[in-house]
Amino acid sequence: MIDVDGYLAALGVARPAAPTAEALWALHRAQVERVAYENLDIHLGRPTGIGAAESVARIVRGRGGYCFHLNGAFGALLTALGYDVTQHRAGVQGTPEDPAGASGDHLALTVLLDGERWMVDTGLGDAIHEPLPLREGSYTQGPFTYGMAPSEAAPGGWRFTHDPRGSFTAMDFAPDPVELPSFAAEHIRLSTSPESGFVRVLTAQLRDAKGVDVLRGCVLRRTHAGGTDERTIDSADDWYEVLTGVFRLDLTDVDAPARAELWHRVHTAHQKWEAARGR
Repeated sequence: MIDVDGYLAALGVARPAAPTAEALWALHRAQVERVAYENLDIHLGRPTGIGAAESVARIVRGRGGYCFHLNGAFGALLTALGYDVTQHRAGVQGTPEDPAGASGDHLALTVLLDGERWMVDTGLGDAIHEPLPLREGSYTQGPFTYGMAPSEAAPGGWRFTHDPRGSFTAMDFAPDPVELPSFAAEHIRLSTSPESGFVRVLTAQLRDAKGVDVLRGCVLRRTHAGGTDERTIDSADDWYEVLTGVFRLDLTDVDAPARAELWHRVHTAHQKWEAARGR
């Protein structure tokens, strides 16, 4: 069982009277606008599980997560509200050179509604703001244009392509339903392996109708219709203000020594990154 009322309160959405398209759109927008895609617990040394109830509890207390947490929780919420939800094995490609296919590093969701299936994904960070139909075509949301087409690498499934300004290139998902526990081993790899991007770089991302805010280490970027604004954050106070203000994260459980250690690690990594760039 999950805390449906607490979850809806965190999203600022009233309980829908029925599982309608209007309610689904409102829930999706609220989740990507209020619940950050973030990996702070990895960098705080706090292992997390991906069970739906645990992930919902994280959201209720003002935190987020990445795809296994966010889509796992959102799928459970939609199911509790009466939607026909399917979880899919998926794979995200960071660059055009990465092999396509449903590698299992992403949990994708679809919802069958009024005879049509929709991609519902709150765990892609800077990607969709509202559901997309599983129909081949091009779709614009805010400053981004996405593509949807049948997947050649995951036969019977679909391929979502991101805008060139996005943080990744594409995502393939397979057609067959899967259960959340099947991602447990991949979650451990992504959250512990030195090769994992989640381990290498702290990030927080939050989408809205007009664009997206992305923090990577000490660099904060805002992508919108007019382009991208960027600034480097040089102080711990400013950095934590961004996390709690821009990204709506409740960090009351992170005490002063933990905050100092986290900032030191992130800032040191940023200085090394700048040095490697010759700055």
